[in-house]
Amino acid sequence: MHDSDVPKLTRREVLIAGAASVAAAAVPSAGSLAATAAVPAASKAPVMARTSLTVNGKVRELELDTRTTLLDALREHLHLTGTKKGCDHGQCGACTVIVEGRRINACLTLAVMHEGDAITTIEGLGTPEDLHPMQAAFVKHDGFQCGYCTPGQICSAVAVLDEIKAGIPSRASASLTSRPRVTAAELRERMSGNICRCGAYSNIVDAISEVAGSRA
Repeated sequence: MHDSDVPKLTRREVLIAGAASVAAAAVPSAGSLAATAAVPAASKAPVMARTSLTVNGKVRELELDTRTTLLDALREHLHLTGTKKGCDHGQCGACTVIVEGRRINACLTLAVMHEGDAITTIEGLGTPEDLHPMQAAFVKHDGFQCGYCTPGQICSAVAVLDEIKAGIPSRASASLTSRPRVTAAELRERMSGNICRCGAYSNIVDAISEVAGSRA
């Protein structure tokens, strides 16, 4: 073949031809569309399970997607919205609740894992007419500003004093047996998993210290 037989294409024609080939490759074939449509909808259905939780002293029966977190079960299914969703990654402590006497991040655990467990949320600690001592202390010492983290702070603080009473050491203290009154530094360390973006930490420590002193 001579050079004179090779068709001459302009730069514009080459670019148009290339764009057309890319567009054709991007369009799925009829066969692939049919295969996608053939996937049964049932395979995408959530797995449901009946779960019984004792929340704030009441037994609650729920039918839940097994992927539902305890936080979403409390907020979306039981409408206990005092427990807040902050980071949803277990880093801020806004969702702290008390489960079987232990404080946990409700966003990091599945509801079905707590079958039969006793769960206490901020609503179960006290009411506006009958505040828990820790709630009253937070009000007295202005232990909050925006208030979003406050339910988790209070639940955690209540559990902290129970930990101290039970003699459970923190990372900063090997033992509490020789030190019945906890220090402000100890409280700060124990509460370090609860973040207050408003920065009310000193007032929070004052509130916890007052309740701790009344128990001594």
